[in-house]
Amino acid sequence: MIDPITVEVIGSALFSIVEEMGEALIRASYSTNIKERRDCSTALFDTGGKTLCQAEHIPVHLGSFLDLIPHIIKRHPIADIQAGDVFCGNDAYEGGGTHLPDIVLAEPVFFDGAIIAWAVNLAHHADFADRGHAHIYQEGLRIPPIRLYRAGVLQQDIQALILLNCQVPRERISDFRAQMAANRLGVQRLQGLCMKYGRETVLGAGAALQDYAERKMRAGIAAIPDGTYRFADRYDCPEIDGELDLSCEIAVMGDSMHLHFEAPTQVRAGLNMTMTALLSTVYYAVKAIADPTILPNAGLARPLTVSAPSGTIVNCTHPAAVNGRLSLCQRVVDLIFGALAPAVPDKVTAASNGACFSITFAGRQPGDNALWVYLETIGGGSGARFNKDGLDGVHVHMTNTSNLPVEALEIEYPLTLMRYELVAGSGGGGQYRGGMAIRRVYRADHDCHVRVDGARILNPPWGLNGGRPGGKASIAASVPLNHGAAMLRAGDWIAVVTGGSGGYGDPALRDAEAAEADRREGRLAAD
Repeated sequence: MIDPITVEVIGSALFSIVEEMGEALIRASYSTNIKERRDCSTALFDTGGKTLCQAEHIPVHLGSFLDLIPHIIKRHPIADIQAGDVFCGNDAYEGGGTHLPDIVLAEPVFFDGAIIAWAVNLAHHADFADRGHAHIYQEGLRIPPIRLYRAGVLQQDIQALILLNCQVPRERISDFRAQMAANRLGVQRLQGLCMKYGRETVLGAGAALQDYAERKMRAGIAAIPDGTYRFADRYDCPEIDGELDLSCEIAVMGDSMHLHFEAPTQVRAGLNMTMTALLSTVYYAVKAIADPTILPNAGLARPLTVSAPSGTIVNCTHPAAVNGRLSLCQRVVDLIFGALAPAVPDKVTAASNGACFSITFAGRQPGDNALWVYLETIGGGSGARFNKDGLDGVHVHMTNTSNLPVEALEIEYPLTLMRYELVAGSGGGGQYRGGMAIRRVYRADHDCHVRVDGARILNPPWGLNGGRPGGKASIAASVPLNHGAAMLRAGDWIAVVTGGSGGYGDPALRDAEAAEADRREGRLAAD
């Protein structure tokens, strides 16, 4: 039995390891999407592929981690794995991933001649641009778990195969090296921890931390009144015409919870979610409601069961396209929050911007004619809470990337940002106002292709307890758009307005509170 103090110390050490891995990856990377926007995640897993600790980067990336180690072990027997082996994968169906740009590197951690854990990281390689999304074969290179390094030696033919399928290979090779450096750091740090405390103590503490996360999750669920809760919403995006009906039914039974989702059949567009994407979304949303302080490890998932019909957009099957799955993940969070709002109104927010607006440009540099690809995701409004206004112009829920400074954008790419501002009035009214949306207007300074994905264009973010809905999203351009895509010539522009967010409570209460505050200030001035 390991004493609680030792478990706490080792738990903090594990968390510091994955955070340090993340910083190493970001600082060593080359592409703007990682070094500036921090579109990456790091984690440690036990020998069976269960999460020991994940850095607080991007929640949806857990979906690309969940099945990776089991897929590696299925293809590569443990007896054949050596120290210095590194496995690479991204496939949504044969590699445990959720979409192809998220390439994961996993390295076993050996101690005393045996595997004790896995160091894992993911980087979003913003490369597979100007492609179709009818099915996954159009979306980029599919990589099952394969050895990129064997006993510490780079497999040059494997790397050459990957780079040949990339549009900007000079970025990819540099980012791969940064991913390698991050994992090697994680391996060394965990080995050092075992040398200090002993292998059995470290592994025992990892198991104890998973048990602790389970207990906290069960306690958080037990605080939610038993019952069955339902919510429905509608989803739209530029890739499809009209709206899709989504619904969620949540059964709370003591200290456990079952979530069932209904959705339309998977579509010939890149918005479908695999089951691992759905699971990572559920784990985030329930953790946020039950107890945000729960440790981010596999233990928190034990009290939860999740179901959805196979072959639907929230549990798709091969060969459904999945590139834009994050936008639908955001809507699943809205479903869960909406369903549980009557039970725990002080634990949820009104609907946030309900999407992950992304815009991708691809073209050739005007000087050397080299290919370039630029991906950006844009935040929006964060829903109001029972006692606070929502946040303006932020990423919410399943995504957590940073803003790319205008200077970096315009130095590295033939683009000019003409407007970048919050959208007045886009936060829904209420006793507490919803957060405001973002407007970004880009001008192409050289011919390029552009594609925009998002949601909440037809259906606004909803408010809670009398709060008003937030502003809808919109896309406009100086040229016609075909399902969010177009060819821009030099001087053409495209404008994106993201969704706002819903307000919380009756707007009349806000006016009354403001009037009372004015009266108090008047009395104080008179005194």
